[in-house]
Amino acid sequence: MSKIKYLTIEGLAKIKNELDNLKNVKKKEIAESLREAISFGDLSENFAYQQAKEEQSFLENKIFELEHIIKSAVIIKNKKENGKVQIGSIVTIENNNKKEQFQIVGPEETDPLQNKISFESPLGKILLNKSVKEVVEIQTPKGKINYKILEIK
Repeated sequence: MSKIKYLTIEGLAKIKNELDNLKNVKKKEIAESLREAISFGDLSENFAYQQAKEEQSFLENKIFELEHIIKSAVIIKNKKENGKVQIGSIVTIENNNKKEQFQIVGPEETDPLQNKISFESPLGKILLNKSVKEVVEIQTPKGKINYKILEIK
């Protein structure tokens, strides 16, 4: 049984674009590398051939992985269900008068630079099913940190 992959519409589109690029561009590039390496002769000691075969294997595994993600994808939306943080919610939190905003997403879309955190991350886990004004506590290597939930979109 496949594990469900939670993705936003944008995340799914990004994965589909990557898959398309791998199948229609990268696959052709590797096939050309293989043809060129084969033309060098003796394959048993042909480093270019071995390298192209490894790239081909890596590519096929990546294609398989992306196809699996797409097949098991469940689209999430920015939502505020019953006033609680859910996968897809955009949450504003505060600690020591410093506000931060995150979107709770699946692990395949996690991107700290875009303020997207996984629902499986320590902060993501602790925020799930919490409401506005609740205070959550998370243990970090530097000690405990308390966050107050200011807004859920």
